[in-house]
Amino acid sequence: MSLASPALADVPLPTKAERAVHERALTLDTHLDTPASLVLPGWSITQRHSVRDDYTQVDVPRMIAGGLDGGFWAIYTPQGPLDPASTRAARDYAFARAVAIHAMVAAHPEAFALADKAADAAPIAASGRRVVYLSIENAWPLGDDPTLLQAFHALGVRISGFAHFRTNQFADSSTDAPKWDGLSPAGVQLLAEMNRLGVVADLSHSSDAALDDALRLSKAPILLSHSGCKAVYDHPRNIDDAHLRALAAQGGVIQINSVYVKKLVQDPQRKAALDALEQRYPEHRTLSAAERADYLAQRHAIDRQWPEARAGFDDFMANLRHALTVAGVDHVGIGMDWDGGGGVAGLEDVADLPKVTAALLRAGYSEADVDKIWSGNVLRVLTAAEAESARERAGAATAQ
Repeated sequence: MSLASPALADVPLPTKAERAVHERALTLDTHLDTPASLVLPGWSITQRHSVRDDYTQVDVPRMIAGGLDGGFWAIYTPQGPLDPASTRAARDYAFARAVAIHAMVAAHPEAFALADKAADAAPIAASGRRVVYLSIENAWPLGDDPTLLQAFHALGVRISGFAHFRTNQFADSSTDAPKWDGLSPAGVQLLAEMNRLGVVADLSHSSDAALDDALRLSKAPILLSHSGCKAVYDHPRNIDDAHLRALAAQGGVIQINSVYVKKLVQDPQRKAALDALEQRYPEHRTLSAAERADYLAQRHAIDRQWPEARAGFDDFMANLRHALTVAGVDHVGIGMDWDGGGGVAGLEDVADLPKVTAALLRAGYSEADVDKIWSGNVLRVLTAAEAESARERAGAATAQ
């Protein structure tokens, strides 16, 4: 990303007291695309990197600097064809990404710990380690078998989405032509499997009709792991106030991201250059050290020639404040989409997160409210998913 920035005069510099509130909070982000960094040649999660140099936004030193206790580390698979061979390759790719997350934890037990249940997060954070839940962004790798989610659940997946930027076999995407008018029959089966396993259903990226289906059919509260507010920025990825209220009424939570927060007009030459670079180095390709160096050199050259138009900290806060006003403080959290397109001027990487807590406190929210926003709400939803799973298991045992 280019760091040509709007004015930053309104970005709060946390006071000592505000920083103390932030440090006391259990801080979890529900959408970390950082697993993509784990396969970069020569890149280490335990070393401090710079967003200005390599565009990454999360590593252990910056998590410590920003007081981020952890979150949900995404198994992201870019959508491809729906033929069996492509889907099998996607399945293998997704399992490899899950293995990379486990390998990160195994290689650095002093820095990370896997979390299995909602109750695990606080003890892990208290031990000084970072919390690692897994999530699925795009269920395409499950193919035509929703029960494959069992294998990912065994690996630690506790949140799963349905579609991504393109409609797939499970749901219509918010950014693609509809095929199913919401969830497909397979998507309905997948939702039932999520409820049975205790996996939180994530409707970020899915269409409004799919969200309506999930609100109607899910036996546990649902989540939008990284979304925004249509009233602030009318983008297909964002949701309107009526859906915010329906989500809250169902017990669910919207986690505000830092991507779709303001309408921006990018230089078409910049877009063409980035598209060409992406064609040469697709996001799912594993690069050699030389290819990675070439990619970075070309990306920096593009940023210098055609600087990126960027939203600012106030734009992110406008989305967060709007969601809090409409849905209520019990139904809003944070999923910035770090390492997946997130970040705004003044909120560049996880080291900047105390600014969010400072802004919330200055807007009149209490420390208890801050605790809910940073983790309390999403852990409540995960606890409810666990309870629904226990009920269904008990019911199945009784029926036998």
